[in-house]
Amino acid sequence: MNADLFDEQPDFSLQQVCLDDGAFLLRGFAENMDAELMSTLENVIAQAPLRHMTTPGGFRMSVAMSNCGQVGWISDRNGYRYDAFDPETGRPWPDLPEIFIDMASRAATRAGYEDFLPDACLINCYEPGARLSLHQDMDERDKSAPIVSVSLGLSAVFLFGGSSRTIRPKRYQLLHGDVAVWGGPSRFNFHGIAPLLDGYHPVLGRKRINLTFRKAL
Repeated sequence: MNADLFDEQPDFSLQQVCLDDGAFLLRGFAENMDAELMSTLENVIAQAPLRHMTTPGGFRMSVAMSNCGQVGWISDRNGYRYDAFDPETGRPWPDLPEIFIDMASRAATRAGYEDFLPDACLINCYEPGARLSLHQDMDERDKSAPIVSVSLGLSAVFLFGGSSRTIRPKRYQLLHGDVAVWGGPSRFNFHGIAPLLDGYHPVLGRKRINLTFRKAL
């Protein structure tokens, strides 16, 4: 990929990159967990299949989603919110696997946020062309905890801005196993994913999976 696309030229020799005050990118933090992580992820998705939710305005999201944990993030014509039940099955979301909790907690600690215990994980599946527009994570009751975001599969361009939508976001390349953590002064920074380019990854093929851990309750 052309390095000119990035405001910050990626230096993959750095294990930890500061994105902003309280925000960090942990290069390759999860890349050695493929076998167990993929098996666990497949089990979760088998219980709560990926689906394309709609925005309150009625538009179909390009990213397919699912959840696990005490609550799951959902979107429909009634708005954005967390709910303890999967609206498609009426059943509780799958439990948050221990391997997920451990990975998210260790990443948060590495970034300076100790004692992070997530209760929700949003699973996003991107195929070529899918994108996530700039937004803030505002639906959590506990807004003191950080956000932990794990990238798997195809590389993506992470857009990380500031507290206002008018602040031009910087662009960072996310690779398989990279984990972004933001909280504190950066907790409400606008962020998103640029349209995913086509490609092939040996673990996930022509797609990217993002696991986003939150303390929602």
